[in-house]
Amino acid sequence: MKNIAIFASGNGSNAEEIIRYFEKRSDGHVRLVLTNNQEAKVLERAKRLGVETVTFSRNQFYSTIEILEILNQQKIDLIVLAGFLWLIPGYLLQNFPKRIINIHPALLPKYGGKGMYGAKVHESVIKSGDAESGITIHYVNEFYDDGQIIFQARCPVEPSETVDSLANKIHELEHKYFPVLVDQVLATL
Repeated sequence: MKNIAIFASGNGSNAEEIIRYFEKRSDGHVRLVLTNNQEAKVLERAKRLGVETVTFSRNQFYSTIEILEILNQQKIDLIVLAGFLWLIPGYLLQNFPKRIINIHPALLPKYGGKGMYGAKVHESVIKSGDAESGITIHYVNEFYDDGQIIFQARCPVEPSETVDSLANKIHELEHKYFPVLVDQVLATL
């Protein structure tokens, strides 16, 4: 069985979907949920589902290798970013090559980069007049939303679309596809 660590900074609905998905599988298991936000709802979700949690500071993440040591102790095979907003440091990229994936709530390369997350992305898509949006699952590199694309799924953007209605469509795509894609990437390791 392969072990997954999920990094999240907020609500954690994608983390919960992935945890629940792997509860029914024998090939993978979510061992840890890690966050930089002590108030993140993902902590409650993980604890309720029996998954160990770790919170960390900016200093711990960028100036020490404590996180790497924790991941190695837990024998983590794959890191999944599910609403994690910090850039991944080089030491993690080096130790987990092609083993860190992220989901972005738009069709990259559009609407990516630093500060482009959540409602900001959906607002930009609507303002641009794009006829479609979607999700992108990609490998993580040293830049925001820049790694090799693994998968994209699309949805229409209606003329009457609001940020909330588009966010709901994106969440549906995320919950439908992200756990399955995590499983597919895990199978390649």
